[in-house]
Amino acid sequence: MSAYIYNGDALEILKTFEDNSIHCAVTSPAYDKNRTYNQKSLVWDFEGIAKELYRTLCPGGVLCWNVNDMVVDGSETLTHARQGIYFVDEVGFKLHDTMIYKKSNFSHPEKIRYHQVFEYILILSKGTPRVFNPIKDRKNLTAGCIGNLGVNTYTEKDGSKSVRRKQVTAEYGMRHNVWEGNTRGQEEMCVELHHPAMMPKWLARDLIISWSDVGDIVLDPFGGSGTTGLEAIKLGRQCILIDIDSGYCKMAEEYCKLSEQRIEDGK
Repeated sequence: MSAYIYNGDALEILKTFEDNSIHCAVTSPAYDKNRTYNQKSLVWDFEGIAKELYRTLCPGGVLCWNVNDMVVDGSETLTHARQGIYFVDEVGFKLHDTMIYKKSNFSHPEKIRYHQVFEYILILSKGTPRVFNPIKDRKNLTAGCIGNLGVNTYTEKDGSKSVRRKQVTAEYGMRHNVWEGNTRGQEEMCVELHHPAMMPKWLARDLIISWSDVGDIVLDPFGGSGTTGLEAIKLGRQCILIDIDSGYCKMAEEYCKLSEQRIEDGK
């Protein structure tokens, strides 16, 4: 598998891609001007990129959009909500799921509100998702037992109750949509990170596993240091990365080459 890395404006580069050519997109864009990259404020056309992502995704393709809100003048910006509404109402995506990435620890201590430890991941689909590979690593408390305690019922449309057939509970069940794990800094403690906002490798990996298949093309229009590409290659996917910073593109190229070499070496 290989990665194709483009240096330039994501909107202009996306315009050159064919319709329905991408199977899955996994990205964590800068939001609310909360970062400056190489002393330059990063400004980009959200609405234009949202439309191009829809056009280039294949029917059933999924966009995993990791975003959060800043606090400005004492109020959260609601960026995730505004973007989600635009994706659905103006572009045509379905908001298939709203997932939460819960960090193992907080980045900045708070004095007037509870410590902030989560980010949103909007799972947006172009129609019904073509792929779902659920990760089943959640330990079931009732593993080996038949059903749960008491009678397991559900409510029908007419309000009546029906009873579910009991089965032996497996050792592991499918995850919930709140994923807790280390930040990139916690993943690679005592390692100098050369990008200010690196997605955790485990998060990119598990999103790619869940919403794509081996051989699929995975896109990251805000490729940064190349985490999505690194994990996509290891998982047998092809990857397209775009970033406006040439230095980060070079970093991503080195990451992806290392990943390809490890696959060739059988490591």
